Amino acid sequence: MDHSPIIETRDLTIHFGGNVAVNRVNLQVEPFRLKSLIGPNGAGKTTLFNLISGQYRPTNGKILFKGKDITGLGPADRTRLGLGRSFQLTNIFHSLNVLENVRLGLQSKADLGFVFWRHYRSYSDLEDRAYQLLQQVLLGDRWADEAGSLTHGEQRKLEIAILLALNPEVLLLDEPTAGMSLEEVPAILEIIQAIKAGRDRTILLVEHKFDMIMTVSDTIAVLKDGSLLCDGPPEAVAQNPEVQEAYLGGGLKDV
Repeated sequence: MDHSPIIETRDLTIHFGGNVAVNRVNLQVEPFRLKSLIGPNGAGKTTLFNLISGQYRPTNGKILFKGKDITGLGPADRTRLGLGRSFQLTNIFHSLNVLENVRLGLQSKADLGFVFWRHYRSYSDLEDRAYQLLQQVLLGDRWADEAGSLTHGEQRKLEIAILLALNPEVLLLDEPTAGMSLEEVPAILEIIQAIKAGRDRTILLVEHKFDMIMTVSDTIAVLKDGSLLCDGPPEAVAQNPEVQEAYLGGGLKDV
């Protein structure tokens, strides 16, 4: 099996005025594994995500996807290559029902677009697949409900289903539990673990809940002040003296 990184950054750097938000980060993400990015507020996690997904262009450095330099490509081109990105805020069509949201993602992936004279029943094969994805994210019983009626946690599940509809090789999940109640978090954890167990996708995750990260991650990369502090298995990262010092003398609770 090829163990070459599916994503690699080389000296990745971005300046915002005089501020260096990401500073010469060399990161490798192995295929079919789950890597988490952690770090205190302002560490550069979301900025690094924005660089990898194409929302930002780096000041210096390179981004490679499966060995190909994609530094100059925009978000749409990266999505077509197989990079799928979620955001801290949900991005769904609130006035459409839950199934239609996922079906539109499938239509987009199939390049079918919006054909206004074609009845939605013409997409029965896509609707079957959409329902399967809703079951995967534990929303099968909400398929007919208006997306805007879902709870925040359910909307995050729907966003993951839409992302899966695009069939990306890499899922870039930016704080998937942001804004959730404690009761809603286990369901998202279950969904992420199920995706990981399929061993057919790579996941790069930004998350603040350290207990969750320790549970789901194969490796953890720690950012501090825009630089990569360490990168390794969860146990090694948690025991790293520099990491412990970075988090208030070992308080690895809110990262």
